Amino acid sequence: MFELRRLRLLHELALRGTIAEVAASLSYSPSTVSQQLALLEREAGVPLLEPDGRRVRLTPQGRMLAAHAARALELDEAARAALSAHSGLETVRMAAMPTAAETIVPTALTMLAERVPQLRVELSELPPEESLFELSARRFDLVIAEQYPGHTRELRAGVVHELLGEDPIRIVMPPDEDPAPLSALRDRAWVMEPSGTAARLWAVQQCRAAGFEPDVRYEASDLTAHIRLIAAGRAVGMLPDLIWGDAPSGMTLAELPGSPVREVFTAVRESAEADEAVDLVRSALAEAFAAHRRVAP
Repeated sequence: MFELRRLRLLHELALRGTIAEVAASLSYSPSTVSQQLALLEREAGVPLLEPDGRRVRLTPQGRMLAAHAARALELDEAARAALSAHSGLETVRMAAMPTAAETIVPTALTMLAERVPQLRVELSELPPEESLFELSARRFDLVIAEQYPGHTRELRAGVVHELLGEDPIRIVMPPDEDPAPLSALRDRAWVMEPSGTAARLWAVQQCRAAGFEPDVRYEASDLTAHIRLIAAGRAVGMLPDLIWGDAPSGMTLAELPGSPVREVFTAVRESAEADEAVDLVRSALAEAFAAHRRVAP
């Protein structure tokens, strides 16, 4: 009989690629991970790992067992969800993108504290690129993420998305300026999210569609830094309405061509869909998003 904990290590290695990353993710030492994988290999009776330079990689048998490990972990999660429905609520581990963590999540947590005070919710603020990967790796039970028009997120096997709502994206300019169309900002300095993020790719495409390559002088993953740079007159940017919470922005806002919106959604593993605690959190988030200010800042 295979031990589930060792199967999870193999599953994590298939996802992350290195023993060091598996160890860091699960708070083990690399030597412990290696030792446990060696024991799993002994239980399997076939080679699961092979040298790949200074690293290791899965053999064909290792990849096969990793696929079975994923299914075993799904069954374990489904069984725990069924039991929790009869024995009380458990902890829900949630990851949220910054704009959601700072606006709709506090409202949802207040709702949950009033309705189900015994439910414990843990929150980590992470960009969607990281949180959606970690959802598949079972570090989180629920993720709040977004996708931009024409930039659909990767559809991972065993993960279900549910739309929370649409969030308008606008040009943001210093407060002492008049609104201007995107095409008039070709000579301005821009602040955008880091290269490789969906937000950055989308924003650059908007500028190119308007006929210019943006001068991205400032990069920041923290959108508060975007606001401060723009407020100081050092840059212009594109930001979603959710960043303002329920307060006026105090900035000059202008519409982008076509008035685009990003989709804000929750993601959970299929095996956790029946989990009562996860469902309660998803419902509270949907209610909090719907209650969020519906007018332009």
